[in-house]
Amino acid sequence: MKIQELADLMGLTPHTIRFYEKEGLLDGRHIRREKNNYRNYADEAVGRLRLIKKFQGIGCSLAELKTILRDHDTNARTNQEVIEWILRKIEEIERKKDEYDHMLDTLNWMLTYRKLLNEDPQKAEAMMAELRRRMNF
Repeated sequence: MKIQELADLMGLTPHTIRFYEKEGLLDGRHIRREKNNYRNYADEAVGRLRLIKKFQGIGCSLAELKTILRDHDTNARTNQEVIEWILRKIEEIERKKDEYDHMLDTLNWMLTYRKLLNEDPQKAEAMMAELRRRMNF
């Protein structure tokens, strides 16, 4: 299939698919060059792109993707090594989740404070005083 067909099927742009090829995520198993130098994508490219999107969906970086796909292609990791990688990824996501929860708490506090400035300035000042007290200002 041609690149635009593959892009439409996968919800990607041709540029993204060419980038994956340039980075080595797609190779000769997935892409063949025709005599006119056009790319012709094998059905295996669909599965490969689904795998890439799945790992991107759990926050994998380009470097991680390269390692994961290389290991996947060569069966380089034992099941225990994969389990350990999954556990590390879960810990990483939990840390990020905690950071996002903290950011949301801060933004919600700021929103409440700003709304109170309009509606009830005394309550807003009490909120600010409580914050200063907690932070030892």
